Amino acid sequence: MLNLRAIHHVAIICSDYDASRAFYTNVLGFTVVAEHFRAERQSYKLDLALNGQYCIELFSFPDPPARVSRPEARGLRHLAFEVDDLDAATEWLRQNSVTFEPIRVDEYTGKRFTFFSDPDHLPLEFYER
Repeated sequence: MLNLRAIHHVAIICSDYDASRAFYTNVLGFTVVAEHFRAERQSYKLDLALNGQYCIELFSFPDPPARVSRPEARGLRHLAFEVDDLDAATEWLRQNSVTFEPIRVDEYTGKRFTFFSDPDHLPLEFYER
């Protein structure tokens, strides 16, 4: 049997490297582990950590094709982040001019959550612990 230990990272390709770098570090609070410019590919690779845990590779490529993400397109549906206080988290989004959907309640767990988007409209979620 395969013995998976954890999800190691999520790779995201962005269209505007500076905007996405600022969003994931300044708005969502990820820390930079490493940043590399790969001249042969005209591409950045930014390794990001959350609470000391490496978890996102942010890539830039010249003219990446758009990917359908809504409504309910096949593939990765969204990336969810656990928060302690959804009201504080959404207030932080509001202060940083990030729009989010009305807060909903998970019908199975009773937990509150909301969706918002990164600069490339990748669907993201805050899910209250």
